Amino acid sequence: MAAESAFVRNGGSSSSATTAALFSSSTWKHSKRKTQQSLHTHCAHDKNRFYKQLGLFSLKKKIEDAVLRAEMLAPLALELEEERRNEQEQLIRDYDLWDDTAESNEVLAKLADSVRVVDALRDLTYKAEEAKLITQLAEIDAINYGLFRQAYDASLDMSKILNKYEISKLLKGPYDMEGACLIIKAGGTGYPEVWVKQLVSMYTKWARKLGYKGRVVEKHSSRNGGIKSATIEFEHEFAFGYLSGEAGVHYIINSKNGSAVHEAASSASVDVVPLFLGRAYDIQIDEEDLVIVLPSKLEEKQSQNGPLVYIHHKPTGISVQSSGERSHFANKMKAMNRLKAKLLILALEQGVNKPSDIKKDEIVNVWQKETRRYMSHPHKLVKDVKTGIQLPDLMSVLGGNLEPLIAAHINIRQ
Repeated sequence: MAAESAFVRNGGSSSSATTAALFSSSTWKHSKRKTQQSLHTHCAHDKNRFYKQLGLFSLKKKIEDAVLRAEMLAPLALELEEERRNEQEQLIRDYDLWDDTAESNEVLAKLADSVRVVDALRDLTYKAEEAKLITQLAEIDAINYGLFRQAYDASLDMSKILNKYEISKLLKGPYDMEGACLIIKAGGTGYPEVWVKQLVSMYTKWARKLGYKGRVVEKHSSRNGGIKSATIEFEHEFAFGYLSGEAGVHYIINSKNGSAVHEAASSASVDVVPLFLGRAYDIQIDEEDLVIVLPSKLEEKQSQNGPLVYIHHKPTGISVQSSGERSHFANKMKAMNRLKAKLLILALEQGVNKPSDIKKDEIVNVWQKETRRYMSHPHKLVKDVKTGIQLPDLMSVLGGNLEPLIAAHINIRQ
């Protein structure tokens, strides 16, 4: 019995020791796990702090670069533009505006342009000072990320104003500062209606990224969910200067094994004409030279747009249409404006003074000019035929990042 009791006591003692050992081991593991978690959290915190500091450094560098660029270019540009504005004001004081209304409109339009440029450059200098001041406050306030972000937003505005000013100095054509009207039509091979839909998306996204609006005023859909044709209007300055290089045929190509043979190609034509915003370029067109066609009532019911008006100009063979307005009269006026704009561009291209001097046999159809190839396989890249440049990111271009292509077109026109 005593031995039994001793055994129980010894067994109990052994069990207690085992329990203690297990408890000690569990506590050690828990402590180790907690230490590891603490180290992991500390490392993550250090990493986040490092990346945040790196982000702040990057933001600060971008702000400083934008401010430096503004301080180098803005004062001289502002001085030149103010001098140009003063010359325009003096011209108006010396000129009898009632003698020649057409010339008067041109002089007043130039003055308005000069005033807008001067105001934009003054705004640029204010934003540069604002960005510098906010950056200094951010550093005083122990590197305040929110203030740096505010200064960075101001630097983006500065870059946008400078880019627009620099491009505007290159755009010297008589209609470059006007709005733009893009007419996109599907070709006859592959899946062109789907391709037109992608192009419409690309151009509207491009406008949105610049803070502008591309308004789809007409759209003729196909049964497969694509678009047979669409008309987009860009009602902002220099839209025509930016987009005129887009005119021509755009191909989406899927080549098998990199073969030069186009295994699957869809095409669409893009035509670009000025959309006159504030000034009128009135040209005389003989009514006898026009064939105006209105749709039947059945066609109007089937149309997804408004009442279609189709105008054919017999001397040149040019045809235009409009269906984006609610009445025949409004669509006729819009179609006439597009016809006049097209004739002005053709006269400019042929180097003649009047649309009546345009030679029909020298007109180059938009389908005869290849502009760009978008390669979807085997390499996703974009080849610009007119400028020769290639971009390796097809999806970026289709997402509206057209600035490199547009800038290249503007540069080759100089």
